[in-house]
Amino acid sequence: MKPFIFTRLQYTSGDWDTDQRMPSNLLHSLIEYTTIPVDQKEKVVQLSSPDLFKSPFCYLSGHKLVEFSAQERDHFKRYVQNGGFVFVDDCNHDIDALFARSFEQEMARTFGPKALQKIPNNHPLYTCFFTFEEGPPTTSFELNGWGDDLVHDYLKAITVNGRIGVLYSNKDYGCEWDYDFRNKRFLAEDNTKFGVNIITYALTA
Repeated sequence: MKPFIFTRLQYTSGDWDTDQRMPSNLLHSLIEYTTIPVDQKEKVVQLSSPDLFKSPFCYLSGHKLVEFSAQERDHFKRYVQNGGFVFVDDCNHDIDALFARSFEQEMARTFGPKALQKIPNNHPLYTCFFTFEEGPPTTSFELNGWGDDLVHDYLKAITVNGRIGVLYSNKDYGCEWDYDFRNKRFLAEDNTKFGVNIITYALTA
């Protein structure tokens, strides 16, 4: 089994390089809780590059405009339709919700206006490793009133052939997990466990 590589997508619009400590934190969790072999260094791949198609899991984030070029849009669509998995997280510190609005418009343009749908909180995503009986765990950024001042009790997804191809979060998991993994010992509960579920689902579903 090849080592898992955390691949971050670089796109031409907006700010793609958010929450820079998060990948190493999640990779540490994979090592701690699973037997998945891990490459401990994050890889950055341009969405317009054919290298995209070498990775089974990609991460895309930001809190500014998302507007793909024609080549980026073509690659994103082909990657997802051919079995790839993209975890997209809105760093929703911006009050105007620019990332959320522009990303959802981009997905409608790419896959159709009804492609992005809420997933039920009993979806296999929430039980594929750890169990989250109430669906997606809440983040401190939601509870503190950042961004749109809402607690989103669901995630959205684009499903291809019965499997999630794009998992979309308004919950700002990227910033929630953006800390040195050595500081986990100060938490009552490791808040990166849901990230383990996301990656496990991407690799096994």
